[in-house]
Amino acid sequence: MTNIGDYAFWGCKSLTSINIPDSVTNIGDDAFDGCVSLTNINIPNSVTNIGNYAFNGCESLTSINIPDSVTNIGHDAFKGCESLISIKIPNSVTNIGDWAFYGCKSLKSINIPDCVTNIGDLAFSGCDNLPSKIKADIKKRFGKKVFK
Repeated sequence: MTNIGDYAFWGCKSLTSINIPDSVTNIGDDAFDGCVSLTNINIPNSVTNIGNYAFNGCESLTSINIPDSVTNIGHDAFKGCESLISIKIPNSVTNIGDWAFYGCKSLKSINIPDCVTNIGDLAFSGCDNLPSKIKADIKKRFGKKVFK
């Protein structure tokens, strides 16, 4: 298996944890969208793409480890992950899509490496608990569009 297909686990409200096999390279669009009880996910180093809306609405997810193999975080990928506290973007990521972390109101820490060349519109809008310094640094590099 190399792909978790679009809508594969969409709306699985009782799913709490998942280990993705090392053979997977792509997490499809909406793959885990609406998995409101998902608290833990292990993404292996083989994954290069996190699709659009992949974890949208996973409101119980508190942390996620994005491996160094990922180059793209799709639009709305983690939108509405209200319990997400911190995230480390690896040096391999070049693109963070529009609305990627929109509404992650518990997010207090994010590391965006220099290799990220694009952050989409409203990518961090609604991340009200991000410290002012982090917001200022992101705005300086990518403009106000990432918050408004």
